[in-house]
Amino acid sequence: MKSFDGEEPAPLPVPSPSCAPDTLLLRLDRTFRVWSYGVGHSHLLLRSRKEGTDRPRLDLHFEAVDVMRLVRRYEGLELHTVDDDMSARLYKESGVPAALRDTRLVVALRSRSGTGYVQCGRVVVDRHGDDEDPPPGTARVRDVVWGLRPSDIRSA
Repeated sequence: MKSFDGEEPAPLPVPSPSCAPDTLLLRLDRTFRVWSYGVGHSHLLLRSRKEGTDRPRLDLHFEAVDVMRLVRRYEGLELHTVDDDMSARLYKESGVPAALRDTRLVVALRSRSGTGYVQCGRVVVDRHGDDEDPPPGTARVRDVVWGLRPSDIRSA
């Protein structure tokens, strides 16, 4: 595909499919689907529907998203850190200013059904008792079961 100026755009790099075990941040033995993306707040939602009475719905929120490469669904999802070289290439390709790079992280997505990555400001997993979203304007209580910010990776 050619850009408007006739140049062939360089493809965004893809993290290596063989992530080392020490890069693993989170493993969820569930199927997640790309559920929504909100441009205004740069918010990506991957959702795993409720399964029976003992497996609640899980929502995986990526906040302040700068760039993403996704497949439609992830079976047996793992989140991994990426190495410094991959982070540097993605920051360069995405155009995130150097001043904002300390507030961003790159998370590689791995599963049996595909791979991808998200460059964002925060990742949060919420648990919900049912599959229905509350009506608009209704207060929503978050049951956060896991979260990650850039400072969490640097301090590890």
